[in-house]
Amino acid sequence: MKDQKIAGKTYDSTLLKRMALYMQPYRLVFWAAVVLTILLAAVAPALPLLIEYTLDKYILKSDPTGLTWMLVAMIALLFGQTIIRYYHTLTTNVLGQNVIRDIRIQVFNHIINLRLKYFDNTALGKLITRTISDLETISNIFSQGLIQIIGDLLQLVVILGVMFYTDWKLTLIVLVPMPLMLWATFIFKEAMKSAFVEVRTWVSNLNTFLQEHISGMAIIQYFSREAQEMKKFDHINAKHRDANIRANWYFSIFFPVLEVIMAISTGLLVWYGSKQILANSISPGVVVAFLLYINMIFRPIRELIDKFNTLQMGMVSAERIFEVLDTDAFTPNLGEHKPKTVAGKIDFQDVWFAYNDEKWVLKDVNFSVKPGETLALVGATGAGKSSTINILSRFYEIQKGKILLDGIDIRDYELSALRNHIGVVLQDVFLFADSITNNITLHDPSISKEQVVEAAKKVGAYDFIMQLPGDFDFHVQERGATLSSGQAQLISFIRALVHNPSILILDEATSSIDTETELLIQHAIDNIMSDRTSIVIAHRLSTIQKADKIIVFDKGEIKEMGTHSELLATDGYYKKLYDLQFNSSGI
Repeated sequence: MKDQKIAGKTYDSTLLKRMALYMQPYRLVFWAAVVLTILLAAVAPALPLLIEYTLDKYILKSDPTGLTWMLVAMIALLFGQTIIRYYHTLTTNVLGQNVIRDIRIQVFNHIINLRLKYFDNTALGKLITRTISDLETISNIFSQGLIQIIGDLLQLVVILGVMFYTDWKLTLIVLVPMPLMLWATFIFKEAMKSAFVEVRTWVSNLNTFLQEHISGMAIIQYFSREAQEMKKFDHINAKHRDANIRANWYFSIFFPVLEVIMAISTGLLVWYGSKQILANSISPGVVVAFLLYINMIFRPIRELIDKFNTLQMGMVSAERIFEVLDTDAFTPNLGEHKPKTVAGKIDFQDVWFAYNDEKWVLKDVNFSVKPGETLALVGATGAGKSSTINILSRFYEIQKGKILLDGIDIRDYELSALRNHIGVVLQDVFLFADSITNNITLHDPSISKEQVVEAAKKVGAYDFIMQLPGDFDFHVQERGATLSSGQAQLISFIRALVHNPSILILDEATSSIDTETELLIQHAIDNIMSDRTSIVIAHRLSTIQKADKIIVFDKGEIKEMGTHSELLATDGYYKKLYDLQFNSSGI
């Protein structure tokens, strides 16, 4: 799998530099976190030093007054450390969440501007993983990872410095097991690297599987595939479980090894320190302080491992996020032509188009549509009808030829300006989980409620909308689940009408509507297409008999072109389709 090829370095300066750019707007928060990190490291050895001083100066000399004051000092120190740690945790989390918010906005903005071909080849579940769980993992780099690692390293340096200053021989004795610990840490780090990549890969696979199967739940239940799909899910879930168990298994080995090494260090301290105390070379307070130092050395080291793992997981996620951000699958938008209106004259000149390589979907297509004319495209499934309208809106780029709008190459139009002049009603209607009004206007503030109501009346949808709870404020569930397919299709007609396009495309828009509903809106469609250039794709030939021009596609090529009566007279492809459809329907 492609995801598994991402190795994920524990430290990748390139990725860290890219992520550091997102911290620039929050420099004050970052430097506050750095200052607090330094303060925590600086005060780390203070408590053992106070305990050493208290034991040697007051406890062994039976001085209760001095002991009381030292107790007050220790409480004040702990209180101060608590306050510093609170603000340190707060600032690092604020920094992380702000950075992630900005990255998520950039990722989403990047994704919604990618060309459709990218989504044809990319699982939606993986994109959801990138924008949600991978970004949350990256946030841990800032809140629990990089700054915390720097703080733990500083604490180690400060504590070791104090230890060497206090008694360098005793310090060296304590550090004898350190090479063993460094070797164990290196082995653990390498093992966790591959484990984390595998965990993130199976998280992505789980999200992809769930997204696809929840969206296609009706098909699963129609064909009684619940048991079979459950087996597939169980397999992916088991792989995810195994990857997590493997990662935790490494932890379960490493941390006991670390405890053994710490015990060895403590044993050496007690053995050597006792001898030095008996020889009056050091005070008991030093040995007690060193016992605390050992814990303060190994605790940050243990936390460092956790934080290195956090950093490592963040690096894996960051690499996957930047892989999306580095995807240059945009529709080139170099055009500067932004007319307020267009007449709607369309010309296809020697157009060749393929979705992949040179597996041509359209071959040498030539036709013209005058302003205000209605063009109908007919043909078998896969003949190239939908591809024709997709390339007109530049959802896909042609490989050869030209497409002109009002005599100007569509590539010379600014992309949003081009698409604003083209209204589309698709066979598969998509409605958002939002009100009917917002599904029609798409939150365009320039479209008034009065325009929406007027368009609903023209389409013939006003009456059924007013019968819904809340009428135009009725909340549509995801993908229009609370509406019939015919009602959803009517909403899409209103959506196209209120945006007042110069060119209207109906992609088999009445195929999902029952006969009664089709009769209801057929007159409205005629009104909508009036004074507009219209392109209609339909399997029902009865809906296109009034078209000014009909083009018959077969295997990406234009086989016939003319009016309904002209094509019937030729006794060709169109006549066969007509006879087949109307004879089979009993007409």
